[in-house]
Amino acid sequence: MIADAAGRAVALRVAPGQAHELPHAVPLLDRLPGVSGWVVADRGYASQAFREHVWGRGARPAIPAKRNKAPVACYTCPGGHELRRYWQDSREAKAKPPSVGIYRYRARKADCDACDLKQHCRPGEAGRKVLRSIHEPARDVARQIATTEAYLVSRRERKRVEMLFAHLKRILKLDRLRLRGPHGARDEFLMAATAQNLRKLAKLIPMPAAAAA
Repeated sequence: MIADAAGRAVALRVAPGQAHELPHAVPLLDRLPGVSGWVVADRGYASQAFREHVWGRGARPAIPAKRNKAPVACYTCPGGHELRRYWQDSREAKAKPPSVGIYRYRARKADCDACDLKQHCRPGEAGRKVLRSIHEPARDVARQIATTEAYLVSRRERKRVEMLFAHLKRILKLDRLRLRGPHGARDEFLMAATAQNLRKLAKLIPMPAAAAA
């Protein structure tokens, strides 16, 4: 489900059970009526390709990076030796993005052979290497945004989307589906989201003043 800044459900897609929701993020984002300023999501949508799609739409992604994707300022092995993609400047200048989407940073074999930590670091291999995604700049942008005041505001606003699911389950009793099949589940979600939006719109109508006796 995707919602606007006011917490109103805009579109939804039914995903199979035990399946990740990230493949449905782009179709849901494309169903927004206009270009939003921010796209707020939780760590489940921390995909570099999805962040770049958000940037391509002219919006800014407020998606926290995964905890296991810590930033690395430089690539240095435990023995203090440098790791590079290429040790010749000419090859570095002519390098193209890898087809598999992963950069490989390697240490010199001579440095590893002379290192006392080799048996504990990389036993049985030529040298230490580090794998990094080609989308690492997108992660750096996400980490930089996560340190801003606007991101803290977006964290509070993101709770509005989570409240939609809590309201559907607890108030509208949508913790179990009553209609069978994907089409029935989609129709049931659509009716529940419609009822939810109508409740929000009804609160915007001012109550009539009580007549004086």
